[in-house]
Amino acid sequence: MSTETVLETRLNAQSSMALGIFRIAVALLFIMHGTAKLFGWPQGSPAALGAWPMWWAGALEVVLGGLIAVGLFTRPAAFVASGMMAVAYFWRHFPDGFWPIVNGGETAVLYCFVFLLIVFTGPGALTVSRR
Repeated sequence: MSTETVLETRLNAQSSMALGIFRIAVALLFIMHGTAKLFGWPQGSPAALGAWPMWWAGALEVVLGGLIAVGLFTRPAAFVASGMMAVAYFWRHFPDGFWPIVNGGETAVLYCFVFLLIVFTGPGALTVSRR
């Protein structure tokens, strides 16, 4: 067995755990976007209660991020979060130019594709739900 094969075997054995840790880290970052909108924490000023679209976006980010973080209804939550980020990009960033690096939409694009990846890969390890 070659060294590359041994390394691949070891890494493949840990892929579910790595995916679970990745899912949790991304979800916690997503939750922070929501808490910034809802409570002004860890930075910013909170949106007014019920204000469209910021307060509702923050509420969705906290709820969907929480579901994804704990691994409950992960695929449906990731699907909705991915769509939400696509809408955010095309509604708020795309009018300012095509390229995400220019229009400030790279975070929305990254979240959109990360959540879409989770839809297809599943939650990995460390979930509260049994698949």
